[in-house]
Amino acid sequence: MTTHDQTVITVAATVHAPIEAVWKAWTNPSDIKLWNAASDEWHTPKAENDLRPGGKFSSRMEAKDGSFGFDFDGVYDEVIPHELISYTLGDQRKVKIIFEKNTDGVKITESFEAENTNPIEMQKGGWQAILDNFKNYVESSGNF
Repeated sequence: MTTHDQTVITVAATVHAPIEAVWKAWTNPSDIKLWNAASDEWHTPKAENDLRPGGKFSSRMEAKDGSFGFDFDGVYDEVIPHELISYTLGDQRKVKIIFEKNTDGVKITESFEAENTNPIEMQKGGWQAILDNFKNYVESSGNF
């Protein structure tokens, strides 16, 4: 599947927790700073989130050793609480996240337009690792 001649990559995970806990952890900047990393060598020291259509979000992702870092930011296109978030990244790529309640918890499906710098499998692996880290964070928090 392609959009605007770009490859769309999809990652997914089922989080065994109520939708309210999943939504809060996904959207609350204090939570985002605790789960938004693809590996233990990375972290997110700063996160801001204005969760509404036209609202902006930003997070700073950095290697813990200080060797590299980047800003991940964009503007929300659509927000349906507990169901859908779509946004446009700063480089104009589109992202869509679907939250589906089911008997096991909440299935999160993230689809994003690939960038042209890194291999597709590397991008998919990185986004999947962050989603898996989110799942582990929510399930181990016990706040539900």
